[in-house]
Amino acid sequence: MKKCVWFVLLLFVFSCEGEYSKEPVPENSRVSGLLNNFSEEAEYDIASSQEMAAKPIPPKLIREAYLRFQTLNIDTTFQNIASYVKRSGGFIQSDRSDKSYNQLTRTLIVRIPVKNFNTVVNDIDNDVEYFDSKNISSKDVTEEFIDLEARLKAKRTLEERYLQILSKAKNVKEILDIERELSKIREEIEAKHGRLKYLENKVSMSTLTIEFYKITSETGVTVSYGSKMWNAIKSGFDGISTFFLFLLNIWPFLIIVTILTYYIRKKWKKSRSKKES
Repeated sequence: MKKCVWFVLLLFVFSCEGEYSKEPVPENSRVSGLLNNFSEEAEYDIASSQEMAAKPIPPKLIREAYLRFQTLNIDTTFQNIASYVKRSGGFIQSDRSDKSYNQLTRTLIVRIPVKNFNTVVNDIDNDVEYFDSKNISSKDVTEEFIDLEARLKAKRTLEERYLQILSKAKNVKEILDIERELSKIREEIEAKHGRLKYLENKVSMSTLTIEFYKITSETGVTVSYGSKMWNAIKSGFDGISTFFLFLLNIWPFLIIVTILTYYIRKKWKKSRSKKES
């Protein structure tokens, strides 16, 4: 009897396991598992890419300079600087002129190939007797450059793998889930690629800001006779306007003074007429 009971129990257990094993694996779980596996592999690729990028490379430096000085001739100084920039293979990015009462100022922002940066600075230095301000700086972006390259490579590898998963998708929901992840990865790729191109441009082309000025004579500007007449007429109208505004401010006192004057004058006339009679 006991053997029969044990036999029935064993049949029940095996039948439960069989039913459990026959349950279908949810499609969402299948896709999520694939995405998670690829994400883990991508993290591994990032680490391995960074190890490969750790090999010695030329330093990535952003070189910039700011120069400010006085000159006797604005146009001549500009022509000299323009010739130095052109000879170096650079270009003038912006050119601004300002004028105050006794000073003319011109500010140039130029981009120069990094290999000719020192040459242009020295050429300008030879033309200037004294700098009001001279600041030359270098910023090392090598570490950021390496990190961006490694992560960009890993993201592109991850994009390729997601495309492989997309080709094996079995329904619309799987396609939408994978495309959503692809969209995020492509946004990250675009952002990192843009930053990398920006750094490459700043490293390859140095920025030089040059501000030079000329002190002009402090004599007043000659004004024409017609301008003098117009200014006089305008001044007269301004005076009349000021006078009327003054009257508006004191009108209560004017009324009181007028009444008192009238009353005093009337009494004076009466007293005078009495004396004459």
